[in-house]
Amino acid sequence: MSANIVASSLAVGYGHRPIISGVEFTLEPGALMVLIGTNGSGKSTLLKTLAGLLTAQSGSVQVLGAEPGILPARVAYLPQHPVSSHSLPLRVHDVVAMGRFAHRGLLRRTTAHDTSIVIDVMKRTGADEFSARALRDLSGGQQQRTHLAQVLARQAEVLLLDEPTAGLDINGRQAVADLISQERSRGVTVVMATHELGDAEGADIVMLLAQRVVAQGTPAHALSDAALRECFGFTQPH
Repeated sequence: MSANIVASSLAVGYGHRPIISGVEFTLEPGALMVLIGTNGSGKSTLLKTLAGLLTAQSGSVQVLGAEPGILPARVAYLPQHPVSSHSLPLRVHDVVAMGRFAHRGLLRRTTAHDTSIVIDVMKRTGADEFSARALRDLSGGQQQRTHLAQVLARQAEVLLLDEPTAGLDINGRQAVADLISQERSRGVTVVMATHELGDAEGADIVMLLAQRVVAQGTPAHALSDAALRECFGFTQPH
């Protein structure tokens, strides 16, 4: 089984200023890596590099055996602040259907297969409850579910999720965890950035970031009291 993502001596950042250096990991199909840290810790920067939106400063990274960003139909990225024009009356169904563009392009007609996938992911995320409403009229949690459905509609082999549980209550966070588990069961590799320690449960690798790799490993190892004190200034409640 070949790895889906491999990073070696990777440094990521903006311009010529690295934010994180020495990143090393290998993710097999079905693996989950959770990036945890405060705002500005480098989580989003690393995800954007894996998505091909930023060029690696040094070292190497391959996603599905290729340079990041060149396999849009096989890699799906959910940014922390998705861009869907709120000045346009886009319906939820239309926003989710955009997830199929990477497979069929902008000009080809929607197929029955595309429609089936869109309906399925809207049901799985609960977005079917408001599918005919305009995105701009939804609550923050409903918008989050809509954008997550759009990403799932890609049916990608790699999911890159930036704060998918932000603004969600405990039930919403559990729903996202269940969706990620379902995707992993079909061999999808998931990298998720979060500031919620509970999101790391069940991860294969947790990377604790503070403009450097503070700790990396299983949840029990990476989220040790010493590592959390160094990163956040607090420890886990016992």
